[in-house]
Amino acid sequence: MATIIRMRALLVTSVGITCAAALTLPLAAPALSAPAAPSASARPPSPAPESPGAGPPSVLAAAFPAAESRAAETAGSTQSLLLEPLAGPSDRSMAPTTAGQGLERRTARPFSLVGVVWDDAEAELHGTVQVRTRATGGTSWSPWQDVETHNADHAADLGSDERTSGAVRGATAPLWVGASDGVEVRVQPEPADPRNRSEAAPLPDGLRLELVDPGPDPAPATEPAAEPARAAPVGRTATAATFAVNPTPPTTTTAVVPEALTAESAAASAVNAELAPLGASVIPALTKAETEEAANVAPGAKPYIGPRPKIITRKGWGADEKLRERNFAYTKTVKAAFVHHSATGNNYTCKQAPSVLRSIYRYHVKSSGWRDFGYNFAVDKCGNIYEGRAGGVTKAVLGAHTLGFNTNTMGIAVLGSYSSTNPPAAAVTAVSKLTAWKLGLFGANPKGKVTLVSGGSNKYKAGVKVKMNVISGHRDGFATECPGARLYKKLGKARTSSAKLQGR
Repeated sequence: MATIIRMRALLVTSVGITCAAALTLPLAAPALSAPAAPSASARPPSPAPESPGAGPPSVLAAAFPAAESRAAETAGSTQSLLLEPLAGPSDRSMAPTTAGQGLERRTARPFSLVGVVWDDAEAELHGTVQVRTRATGGTSWSPWQDVETHNADHAADLGSDERTSGAVRGATAPLWVGASDGVEVRVQPEPADPRNRSEAAPLPDGLRLELVDPGPDPAPATEPAAEPARAAPVGRTATAATFAVNPTPPTTTTAVVPEALTAESAAASAVNAELAPLGASVIPALTKAETEEAANVAPGAKPYIGPRPKIITRKGWGADEKLRERNFAYTKTVKAAFVHHSATGNNYTCKQAPSVLRSIYRYHVKSSGWRDFGYNFAVDKCGNIYEGRAGGVTKAVLGAHTLGFNTNTMGIAVLGSYSSTNPPAAAVTAVSKLTAWKLGLFGANPKGKVTLVSGGSNKYKAGVKVKMNVISGHRDGFATECPGARLYKKLGKARTSSAKLQGR
C-alpha cells in the first residue's frame, strides 16, 4: 500500500461518523504550513518533509470536541514544589557548613513518580537526593529511597535546537513510587573537597520537587486483524494526517476517526501508517520473510533484517500528544543503538508499565523541558516493546538519550534500575529482537563496530571520532553508571542474539 505521504489525491470514504466540518478546513502539508505562534519551547520545523508533523489542533478539536475533552481528562498532571533550606544534622563535626534543601512531610495531590529539577541545565547536582512517600489512602511511610542524580547524561546534544531552546532544565532521573499522596524529600550536598568536609559544594539554583500523576490507562491494546500495509481495516481510514496531504478534499467526503483521535495523535500515528492502521494501539509482529517482503528486498539478497517485533504504539501506552513539540526531528541514518536503564526503580508491574512511560514522558517534557520523550524505544521487564519519541518507528528519529551521541543513533530504555539487580531475560531478549529489526533496516551489524563523532560529553570532546560497538551501553559514550552494571554485562549476549535473528 502506498504511504500516506504519496496519497496526494486520496478520496477517503467510509461509513461511520461524518466530519465534513473538518474537511472544509484544509490543512497544508507541514513543509508549507504557516509557522505556529512562538513559545518558550518553539524550535525550527523538522527538515524531513516525507513525514508529516502535527497539523493545527483546532481542526479535529472543532469537529470532535468530545474527543478533545476526553483526552484532556486523562492527561495526568505535574505538581512543582520549590525546595526549602533544611536544618543541618545535630552532629556537625563531619557535616558541611552548607545545609541541604528539601521539604518536610506533607500531603499532596495524587502522584506516582518523583524527580528533582533545577534552573540551569549545565549545572550539576553534586550531592544525594532521597525521597520517601506515603501510599494513597495509607498512613505508613516508605523507607528513604535514593534518586539517581545522573546530571544530564540522558539529554539532547550540546548546541542542538532542543538543547538551546531555553526550556531545558537540569534534572535527576525520575523515580517511580506508585500511587502516593504524601512526600518528603532531602537534597544533601557533597563536600567541595573530600579532604575538608566542612565546606559543601553549592547546590544548583531553583531546586524543585516534581510530582507526576500519569493519569488513567488507555483502553487495552489490541492487534489489528490484518497487516495494514496490504489492507486498511474498514471504518478506520481517515484522519487529519490524510487531510494534511490533500489540502482541497471534496466537502462531501466522509471519514471515520478512531475514538479520541486528535490532530496531534493522528500525526503521531500517521508516520507509522505503513505498519498499522491510523490510531492503532499495536504494530503487529511479522515473520522474517514478511519483514523482508515489506522492506522490498530482492529475491536471493541478504538483507540481514530481523523479524519485526510487536511494538506498542504511543497511543497504546496513552501518550498525550499535546505535551510534545508538534514537529518531528530526524537524522540521516541509524548506525548504532545505545541501551539504557530508566533508573526509575523496579517496583512496577508490567501492567503498570504504560503508566511509568506516561510519567517519564511528562517528566521529560514538562519538568525537564525536552521536546518529547527522550528515548526512541522502551522495554519493560516482561519484554514488551514500546514506541518512544514520536516520528515513526522505522525512521531515524533524533532522540535525547545519550549526550554527545544522539545523531545517527537510537536509544532503548529498559524500564527499571539494573546496577545491582539482574535484568529479566525477557527484557534482554526484547532488546535483541528490536535491534535485529531496526538496525537491520539501516544495514547495521549488531556484532559489528562503528565510528561515531562525539557532539561533546564528559568522556569525549566534541568532534572526536570514537569507535564503538553497534550495540553499546550508555556508559560507552558518557561517564555514567547507566545502563547499570548488571544490564551492561548482558549486552554481549544481546549482540549475539540480535545478529542471529538477522541471519548472520
